[in-house]
Amino acid sequence: MATEKPPLKKRSVVSSFIYKYVDENGERKPKVALFRRSDKVNTYQHRLAVISGSIEKTDPSPLVAAWRELQEETTLTAQSLELLREGKPYVLPDEDIGREWTIYPFAFRLKDPEEGGKGEGGITIDWEHESWGWYDPFEVVDSDEFGGVPKLAESLRRVWFEKDLGEAAGKLLAEGLDKLKHDHQSGARQLAGVALQTLRDIIATLDSPEPSDEWWAKVRFAAWHIWKNGRESMGAAIMNALVSALKSTEETLRQHKEHPASAHSMKWRDAVLGDLERRISLRGTDSVRIISESFAKYLSDGFAPEEGAGRLIRILTLSESSTIIACLKHAVLHTNACFDLRVLESRPLFEGVSLVGTLTNELLATQATLHEAEADPNAPPKLKITLFTDASAALASVDVDIVLIGADRIAASGAVSNKTGSLPAVLSAKHISPKSKTVVIGESEKVAPPGNPADHVVEDNDPVQLLRAWKSEYNSDRVRHTAGTIARVVGSEVGGEATSGGFDGTKVAVSNVFFEWVGPELVDVYVTEFGLWTVKDIERHSGTLGSEVDRLFKDI
Repeated sequence: MATEKPPLKKRSVVSSFIYKYVDENGERKPKVALFRRSDKVNTYQHRLAVISGSIEKTDPSPLVAAWRELQEETTLTAQSLELLREGKPYVLPDEDIGREWTIYPFAFRLKDPEEGGKGEGGITIDWEHESWGWYDPFEVVDSDEFGGVPKLAESLRRVWFEKDLGEAAGKLLAEGLDKLKHDHQSGARQLAGVALQTLRDIIATLDSPEPSDEWWAKVRFAAWHIWKNGRESMGAAIMNALVSALKSTEETLRQHKEHPASAHSMKWRDAVLGDLERRISLRGTDSVRIISESFAKYLSDGFAPEEGAGRLIRILTLSESSTIIACLKHAVLHTNACFDLRVLESRPLFEGVSLVGTLTNELLATQATLHEAEADPNAPPKLKITLFTDASAALASVDVDIVLIGADRIAASGAVSNKTGSLPAVLSAKHISPKSKTVVIGESEKVAPPGNPADHVVEDNDPVQLLRAWKSEYNSDRVRHTAGTIARVVGSEVGGEATSGGFDGTKVAVSNVFFEWVGPELVDVYVTEFGLWTVKDIERHSGTLGSEVDRLFKDI
């Protein structure tokens, strides 16, 4: 009688690939570091591998585990490495050793010494490896001859998408991701448009006479990377736009397979590209108009005008959202209310100041309308705007009726991720003006699939954005001198980056986190293109979206 095999022991691990770029014959070529495992490890002795290790229960995320293993096995830290990409996790059963691995792949770029890093001279291997070297990622294969650990190439392709997509399409995807990562001016809606344009360009490059399963897998693979490796702090809007486009592409492919000889079906590729181009050109036009009308109706229903005069509505907001600007402009022009608008400056990039500039410029063309409203010398101005420092959020909250915030991401629970400063503004208003309402403005595409908001990526941005403000000539000598000292202590500013550092046992770091969460218990209403939503509506939409995400991306 055959003996039953014991169940495989399940273990979650990270696999971290370190890349650098070298010049070969005038071209910039990638190289990946592979490490030969020593005879002191329990599994896969003398096989080529990457930096890997278990994800502990105490690790807040797989990425935290990846950084820890990198430092333990190579001594490299964030001063010498930057996260380049993450790959889609996958499960690898290995019955030979009785394990089932869940692998979380990551790719890191090795910084040059000119960028403040230690370069490859900073790589010091520990007992787990006996040697290491640089390899061409396109030559890494899963074969006995190559000598890698099981599924090494599979893990690599999940972060090095050029291997699947080809160099031309891979280059377009890398450029698109770079654009998304470094655009700190555009909002989530605009970045979703950039994501669609990137997908369109990739599809145009993926030449195929027929929409094969392989072609469709590559398209979904590219879309997944645009979602996860572009600007994940705004990933909900990007993902929603991509999922909607993929569903439309899927329908085009279905029609082609069912009626391959029809004239329309023969042009399946043109139909896919045409649909994406229409989505890009019409990006958000209708939804913003409908949201603006919904917001105006909310104001009219909730803030009835006083007898004989337009009601004065006091609104506090921050940062710069094109949708909020559209809503405010529409409310000023199309309601009987007068508005006392308080705007927090929104450091370090002062988006609140930019919001005021954009709103006033757009209203210049409608001065006649505003002047008519102010014909009565005793009437309050149609719109009064006051800019406040971020630190004076409580002062700006006095007698406020509405705290108006945008949404870069809305969790299934109804929690809202928005520009840092949103939570202090909401809490200040709830304390200073208890009757005030917190109103979230955002398209339904800002809603994310089900998941814990705490697992969402924390976008800690370039400290130089803060140092630059502190070094301003308008500051005192002491502030400017301190800014210079901090810049030297935390690390190099070459390339516009600064990292944590220290001296004599003192560690100094500069935190520049862009987004924070506002809990659903603090939100009174969500204004969307479908009208006024509650947390129940958010949950329902998130669940539907989660099912589509699982279906489209589960097998790539």
